[in-house]
Formats: sequence, structure tokens, C-alpha cells
Amino acid sequence: MRITFIGGHGKVALLTLPLLTQAGHEVTAWIRNPEHAADVEATGAKALVLSIEEATTESMAAALEGSEAVVFSAGAGGGNQARTAAVDRDAAIRSVHAAEEAGVRRYVMVSYHGAGRVRRVDPDHGFYPYQEAKLAADKVLASSALEWTILGPGTLSLEPSPGGVSPAAEGAEHAPTSRELVAHVIAEVLGGPAAEDSVRRTLDFHDGTLPIPAWIEAVAAGELPGAEG
Repeated sequence: MRITFIGGHGKVALLTLPLLTQAGHEVTAWIRNPEHAADVEATGAKALVLSIEEATTESMAAALEGSEAVVFSAGAGGGNQARTAAVDRDAAIRSVHAAEEAGVRRYVMVSYHGAGRVRRVDPDHGFYPYQEAKLAADKVLASSALEWTILGPGTLSLEPSPGGVSPAAEGAEHAPTSRELVAHVIAEVLGGPAAEDSVRRTLDFHDGTLPIPAWIEAVAAGELPGAEG
């Protein structure tokens, strides 16, 4: 599969790209800083310098020509409300429209734990701008014609993956979630045995012991919580 990874030098990206390339996918990773190209290309992916804050829908669509799937894992990093809106909301929405224009079939959005149940924090909470930006982008994606999956990890850590997930649960938004686990979930929904079961679903999760394919299959069967578009 030809995959475009948006946010190609992020911590999640650099853990995911080797999994995708080793699985035989042809991956192009979008990066903002050309100095990061060597890190990306060391994973086997191709680096493309493209600032999503500045790129139009049309220029994104042109860059997506020939892609069969998109992963959006870019983020402003918090702390700046204007950049959060520009990256996590506006650029994400443009990328959804661009994917549709370019004829991309598959789209995976990395969001946050709780997005599937739309659990909102108070407007005076520091997480509020990011939450609202992600929910706006998720809503546009879920209403699109794309074969989408929205992933909702808990609080991200740099710890090794525990090897499995703990599925969505009320009050678990701040449960630790290994970035390495997120990488494995992305790889699974793009090419694993449960990939088709993840289409048009929002999957909230955190670190646990349940194998990823079994978790997705159980969500699809209605045996575990998950949101469907």
C-alpha cells in the first residue's frame, strides 16, 4: 500500500514508519523541517518537505496523488492556542478534503482518548483548545466518504509497548499509553488481520494486555465499547 504519513518526524511517526516499511508498504512522510529528512529516511520512508500550516487543500491534494492511505499524526504540541487551531483543526480538515480530492481511500486520524464518547473538559481547562480542535477535525473526517479510523490513545508515554491494549473505559482518559503501542495500532488498522473491522470506527484505548487484533474484532462485534460512524 502507498501511505502518506502527515507529521512524519513526530515521536509516534518515527516508531510507526519502520513498522510500515518493513511490512512492505511504500511510505512518504511529510515533514516541516528539511533537517529531519535523514531521520525519516533511516526508517525506509521517503521524506517530503511540506508545511501543513501553509499548504492549501489543493497543494495537499497534489502531494497525495497516488496515495492509497493517509495517517494524520501531526500536532502543534500544545501551549499555543493559535497553532493548535491551525494544525490540529484547520490543517487536519484540509488534509481530509485533500484526500477526497486525490482519490485516497483510507484515512487514519490519531486523536485522543475520549473522542469516541465526546467527553468535554471545561472551557477554562488547559486541554480545551486541543480537544475542540481534534473534535472538529474528527467530525469532518467521520462525515467524509473516506474509509476512516479515529484512534484515541490515552496519555502518551515513551515507555515500551506492553504488547496489548486496554479498551475504552469511562474515566480512563489519563491512563498511560505507550507511543510504541500507538504505532502498532496504526500498523494493525492499515494492514493487519483486523484492518477491515476498524473502518469507520473510533477506537479509544490505553496500555493493556488484550492483543490488538482481538480487541478490534471484539469492538466490531459489539462485545467491547467503540464508536461507529
